[in-house]
Parts: sequence; C-alpha cells; structure tokens
Amino acid sequence: MYPNQDQHQYSIDYLNEIAPQEKKPGLDNKKFLMLVGGGLIVAIIAGIFVLSSGSAPGPTQKMQTLAARLIALQKISTTAQKNIKSSSLRGTNSNLTIFLTNTSRDIAGPLLNNGVDVKKIDSKITAAEKGEKLSATLEDARLNAVFDRKYPREMDYQLGTVEALMKDIYASTNSKSLKEFLMATDKNMQPIKKQFEDFTAATS
Repeated sequence: MYPNQDQHQYSIDYLNEIAPQEKKPGLDNKKFLMLVGGGLIVAIIAGIFVLSSGSAPGPTQKMQTLAARLIALQKISTTAQKNIKSSSLRGTNSNLTIFLTNTSRDIAGPLLNNGVDVKKIDSKITAAEKGEKLSATLEDARLNAVFDRKYPREMDYQLGTVEALMKDIYASTNSKSLKEFLMATDKNMQPIKKQFEDFTAATS
C-alpha cells in the first residue's frame, strides 16, 4: 500500500450520485399533466355553456315564432270554416279568423320596434310553424265526420300555445309597446278560447 493513497476510494459514479442534481429547464411531468387537465376541464365547461345557451330560443326567435304561428293559424281557421257544421262553432271560428287576421297585421309594428321584421322571418321558423301536422289532423277528422268535435279541441290547444308564447315574450322584453300589445292581444283572445273550451266540453 502506498503511504499517500487515501484508504477510502470512491468511484466516480458514487460522487455523481451524491452531487446535487441540476434541474432541467421546463415543466416536470406532474405540473404538465395538471395544466393539461385543467385546460380540458375549462374547455368542457365552456362547451357545455355554449351548447346550453344556444339550445334555448332567444327573444328574437320567440317573436318570429309568434308571428309565424299567428299567420299559420289564421290560414287554418279560414280553411276550416267551410267544414264546420255547427252554426255556433262557425260563429266562434269566424271571430277567431278575424282576431288572427287583425293580430297578424297589428303585431308588425311592435315587433319591428324590437328588431323583428314579419316579412323577413327565418325560413326554418316559418317551416316549423306551417301547421302541416294540424292540417293533416283536421283533414283526417273531416274524412271521419268528426270535424266539429276535433276542431275546437285542437284550436283551444293552439291558442294555449299562443298564450304561453306571449307570456314568455312578455317576461323577456323591456319594450313597453310590445308588452302593451301582448296584454291587449291576450285579453281579446281569452273569450274566443273560452268558447272553444265550452264547445269541447259540450261535445265530449
């Protein structure tokens, strides 16, 4: 053994192991996964918010729907008049047609004040509110000689949907003129709706 040689010899590998490790620049795996996971959660929440907000119709769509529904019901009530046998039901239906004709005309101003042109209603809304299903139901009733029994029930239901839609629009608008129009329209509609209800009850 050489006198000057240290009795404790350490390998280079061992010295490297006990030396402080220099951190590599950038993110470690844990932090990276946390960031990616957080980003995905935010993206999912944002996507759900967009989908949920886009699924419900806005005020403009509701106003267009109301205008299109009034026009469709006016056409259906006009066509139905010749198929009604009961004189009292014909009278009620005549009042309905006049009401729908006037309302379809008078609604143009209040809606235009709120950015809706009744002459430029979305084609998808017009197609959805065309009333083809209702027309088919009424035609089937005519062929089966039960038109007078079916028609008042169907129109009572349709006027109910108009009433609900007007209430929905009323609650979502700040327009004074539109609110006043909706209130007046509902007031004028209720007696006609009640007549259809009474006729349905009498024939049930």
